[in-house]
Amino acid sequence: MKKIIAIGGGEIGSSGHPVETTQIDKEIINLTGKKNPRLLFIPTASTDSELYFETVKKHFGKKLGCKIDVLYLINKNPSKKNFEEKIFRTDIIYVGGGNTLKMMKIWRATGVDKILKQAYERGIVLSGLSAGSICWFKWGLSDSRKFINPNADLIKVSGLGLINALHCPHYDFEKDRKPSLKKMMKKTSGISIAIDNCCAIEIIDDNYRIISSKASANTYKIYWKSNKYYEKVIKKEKELKALKDLLKK
Repeated sequence: MKKIIAIGGGEIGSSGHPVETTQIDKEIINLTGKKNPRLLFIPTASTDSELYFETVKKHFGKKLGCKIDVLYLINKNPSKKNFEEKIFRTDIIYVGGGNTLKMMKIWRATGVDKILKQAYERGIVLSGLSAGSICWFKWGLSDSRKFINPNADLIKVSGLGLINALHCPHYDFEKDRKPSLKKMMKKTSGISIAIDNCCAIEIIDDNYRIISSKASANTYKIYWKSNKYYEKVIKKEKELKALKDLLKK
């Protein structure tokens, strides 16, 4: 089975912040069918932040029982054989947040993008939040330019294309997300999946469902049709639904 859990955002216990996504993270682990799965953290978007890795080890390792490893692509510059082995021997890929545009450029330059697509075909669970959720989609609404210029507009970034839609994370959390997405979707064919913090879309093969770690957090289907803008809450249901129905207007 092919498996993705893309999370709109939320804290996993970084300094001074409570953990917000535990229920979703437990489902990531549950998808492996293992009590103590191997989790590979990829912090490219945060420029290989070691502090971020320490937070992941504390949350997913000490608290949730995963065996944690990390793939540094900037500070360590590993060989293709090295990162291929790391990716293929893990049960979970968890991609952290940060600069999506920078991350995708590095992945494509190193060939990690192709290896991650192979991992998907092999049934390794692909997961992450913010940049780590955008990457699984065809496109994403990204704040990557703001890392250099805080006043920069949000931009459209190309992801791996495993989900044929544009993704907007932090939909309820960052005030410029909604107007920027509305404007972007005017020029983008297909639909957008916008996800609040503490909410996620879980995709198994050709089916999906919405899961959350906070009752008020939602996921939305967004698109333009006949010059009218639609924003529809996607129902949270236990049963899996057909992804093809979600991805059409």
